[in-house]
Amino acid sequence: MKRQESFSKFDRAKRKVEKLKGFYTHLGIFLVINILITGFKVSNKLDSWDAFITKMRSLDVLSSWTVWGIILLIHALTVFVFPNIMGYDWEERKIKQLMEEELNSKD
Repeated sequence: MKRQESFSKFDRAKRKVEKLKGFYTHLGIFLVINILITGFKVSNKLDSWDAFITKMRSLDVLSSWTVWGIILLIHALTVFVFPNIMGYDWEERKIKQLMEEELNSKD
């Protein structure tokens, strides 16, 4: 029984690490792509500091950061906040519950 529990803990830890890795990959891609997009959009406004700042504050530049930032925030919530609220073993408990319901309904 202890061996099964250790495998279960290992699987939960592995899933958690995969979710963290996915989030950090998403964060890295978010930063690289948005920096490149911003660079391309403001590259023709480098003649004066005021023009550069005005372009950086424009909706054209801020829209990709904002929209993708909201998506990244949702991803962060699913990785860091919701597991703490529902418990890390929520998926496992739900699967067991659904399997039991399925087995009981076939009888």
